[in-house]
Amino acid sequence: MGRDVTNTLVDYAQPQTGMTVLDLASGTGEPAITIASRVGREGHVTALDLSSELLEIATGRARDRGLTNVSTQQADAHQLPFPEEKFDLVTSRFGVMFFEEVVGALREVYRVLKPGGRACFLAWGPFEQPYWQSTMGIVARHVGGPALNPGGPDPFKFSKPGSLSSVLRDAGFEQIDEQTKKVRWSWPGTAEEVWEQARAVSTPFLQLLERVPAGKWDEINAEVHQAVNRYREGDTINFGAVVVLASGTKK
Repeated sequence: MGRDVTNTLVDYAQPQTGMTVLDLASGTGEPAITIASRVGREGHVTALDLSSELLEIATGRARDRGLTNVSTQQADAHQLPFPEEKFDLVTSRFGVMFFEEVVGALREVYRVLKPGGRACFLAWGPFEQPYWQSTMGIVARHVGGPALNPGGPDPFKFSKPGSLSSVLRDAGFEQIDEQTKKVRWSWPGTAEEVWEQARAVSTPFLQLLERVPAGKWDEINAEVHQAVNRYREGDTINFGAVVVLASGTKK
C-alpha cells in the first residue's frame, strides 16, 4: 500500500550515487531499501528503528534484493549513536509525527548531517481523507469521543501547513521547503483485507478500537467494507493519500 508514498519521498530526497544515508523509523526497511538501490555500491544506507524485530525483516528484505549496502541500527532517534557530520542525507517516512520531543530529535539529525546535507520527511496530511474516513472515521462516529487519545501518538501532528517547517526551523535547519501532495494509496485486494490491515498497524487508534462494544462490531465492519468499496477500481482499491513533504538543509 505504501509503495507510491515511498517513491514520492525518495524522489523528493534525491539520493545520489555514493551518498551515505540515514533512514529514521525505518521499520521493515522502507524507504531505506529503495534508497540503497539509488546510491549504488559506492553509497551506504543505515536503517534505524526502535524495534529489532522489524529491523530483522528489513535485513531479510535487503538480502533478498541482493543489496549489500544496507545496514540496520536499533536506536532511538532522540539519541543517535553516530558521530557528528556522518551522513549526506537523512530521511523518514511516517516517522517524524511520532517523535516524542520533535525539535530535540531534529537537532540530533542536524548534528549527524554533514554541512550542506538535507533532512527529508514525509508525514500524513489531515485525518479528513478517504482512507482514514472510510476506516477509523467510521469507528469514531459509532463510539463517540476523540479518535485519538489526547496527548498520545498523533499521525496527523503535522497536517497543518507550515507546522513541520516550523520545527525544522527551530532545530536550526535552513533552506526549508514544505509541500502538500496527493499520491497514490491503493490496495490490490478486498475491502476486508484493507480493514484487517488498518486495524493491525494503526497503533495510535488502539484506544478507539478498544472502546467498541462487542455487539457493535458487525455493524461497524459492514459499514467500513461498504465505504472502502466505494474506492474500488477493478481489482484494486484506490484511495489516494494526502501527505506532507518537508526538508531542511544544514548550513
